[in-house]
Amino acid sequence: MHGEYKVPGGKLVAVDLEVEDGRLARVRVSGDFFLEPDDALEDINAALTGMPEAADAEQLAHAIRGALDDGVSLVGFSPEAVGIAVRRAMGHASSWYDHTFDVIHGDPVHPALNVALDQVIPEEVAAGRRGPTLRIWEWNAPLVVIGSFQSVRNEVDQAGLDRHDMMVVRRISGGGAMFMEAGNCITYSLVVPTSLVEGLSFEQSYAFLDDWVLGALADVGVRARYVPLNDIASEQGKIGGAAQKRFASGVVLHHVTMSYDIDADKMLDVLRIGREKMSDKGTKSANKRVDPMRSQTGMAREDIIDAFIEHFRGRYDTRLSDYTPAELARAEELMETKFLSDAWTYRVP
Repeated sequence: MHGEYKVPGGKLVAVDLEVEDGRLARVRVSGDFFLEPDDALEDINAALTGMPEAADAEQLAHAIRGALDDGVSLVGFSPEAVGIAVRRAMGHASSWYDHTFDVIHGDPVHPALNVALDQVIPEEVAAGRRGPTLRIWEWNAPLVVIGSFQSVRNEVDQAGLDRHDMMVVRRISGGGAMFMEAGNCITYSLVVPTSLVEGLSFEQSYAFLDDWVLGALADVGVRARYVPLNDIASEQGKIGGAAQKRFASGVVLHHVTMSYDIDADKMLDVLRIGREKMSDKGTKSANKRVDPMRSQTGMAREDIIDAFIEHFRGRYDTRLSDYTPAELARAEELMETKFLSDAWTYRVP
């Protein structure tokens, strides 16, 4: 069996192995990483040999760490990366190249419908009616989207919301509030099987699933980096943030909102952004955190989205798609019965 894992921003780890009587045998780790001293590679192989085939990536990593002396230096990879490669070798984890991704960039829809689709598309992927999916949001009215666990009154100024004729919608994932007017940001949702992030911690999975968009940003002239836990930033400041939800059905929803041309004054009139939230941001003013891609690229929003899609399609196996009538009908039902209801929106008052 053979498995590979490319560490985001790091090196490739490959593992060849066999399984005998339910345990790993003849394990051989290789890759373009750096390891000192050289003979530590044999210690890694020996630590994995004999491990139960059902061991998860963290258990495998624990065995490797226990076998290495304090003086061993792993550069460009980690015990966790080896564990993930082992899991992939045994078919428990998948890579980007094991999947064909549906890519959807539809017409603008009701804001709450996009939030509802973030529940519907994972249901469809889990049921096998749709493949892993990248979809770009478009919406036809201004709104604030708050995280699943946020308090409405703590995050949103109702008077400001009324002044600007905006609505508030609660999404199913955690994270912070998103201030969204038509054309002011770029939001996408990525729905993938859990096997793609097998063995990754939540923090590691954010970096892993955001890796492609860093390449897409580079294509449009933005030098960006991932900032733990869930931010994407350039040399000029924060560009956007990610949120994620893992479903028991075996799929992961990962979505990102990046500012394109946000009206910072209006945003601050609508959102309550307190000192505690700003305490680790290195700035006293929230509007200093808004770093529009428009100023960095000089490109129209539509052209940036096209470049993102082109980059994703050039990197992975994809097919252009659209929402099915059944998906839209289900999303519209959820929008009316759940996402526009006070019971859901104000479940954390």
